[in-house]
Amino acid sequence: MKRIAIAIIHGIGRQNKEFAAEMIELINRNFASKVGNLVEDPSSQLIFQPIHWSELLEEREEDLYKKIVHEPKLDYQSLRKFFIHYAGDVIAYQPVESAKHNYERIHENIRENLNILAKKAGGYAPLCVISHSLGSVLASNYFYDLQSKQMEGTPSALEKGETLALFYTLGTALPLWSLRYHKFDRPLNIPSPKLKNYYSGVKGEWVNFYDSDDILGYPLKTINEVYQHAVTKDRQVNVGNILTSWNPLCHTSYFTDKDVIDGIVDGLVRTWRQVNNR
Repeated sequence: MKRIAIAIIHGIGRQNKEFAAEMIELINRNFASKVGNLVEDPSSQLIFQPIHWSELLEEREEDLYKKIVHEPKLDYQSLRKFFIHYAGDVIAYQPVESAKHNYERIHENIRENLNILAKKAGGYAPLCVISHSLGSVLASNYFYDLQSKQMEGTPSALEKGETLALFYTLGTALPLWSLRYHKFDRPLNIPSPKLKNYYSGVKGEWVNFYDSDDILGYPLKTINEVYQHAVTKDRQVNVGNILTSWNPLCHTSYFTDKDVIDGIVDGLVRTWRQVNNR
């Protein structure tokens, strides 16, 4: 039985290492209900690897907060701390002319986690990537680099991104990155062009979930004609609770939203059935 490998990449700001725990539980439960009796232990068919990259930046952001906000006793300290961790992530991720910048450090972290995932799920397992907010920019950049450059060494097909079949972006600000380029016309290919070498019957999909109240989340297909064809579907959802679903605070609620979970699991079930002829 072929299992599905799932990488979950968190978004902007400080994150707990258990950031994906509830989402994993919800996906497992939903997946089990949809595959029914096709397999004895449905949860064994999904192998998860949360990628907690913010820890690479937190120490310097916290140190900066203490030096420029806490010690000078500036007003609105909690709000400033929130802003430093949010804006700091975006600024820190930008490539700079140095041998070891944060862009590379974060991508190394993703690579290390994919290595762990490949060992748990198998080096040829179909890969699903779930990414939120800035995490979707990280994921897009990382796998785009894999598709455009030859990866050194002899890692598995999964680590090289060759089995990437499913890409789910949640509350993404990827359209804003288009402002960095004269032409923003080379999106990530989903599924990987090499997926057919391993699973010829898998179609794959890139579904982008966004809430119209989320000022950090946007549709992707409307960026330009290239993204219109690259992205399978923009799916508008209403995430959050009674206090957040109607305002920008909804940005943090995608991971546990029922419609988001349902949409992701539908893709997982379809792909699992295709690779296992069920």
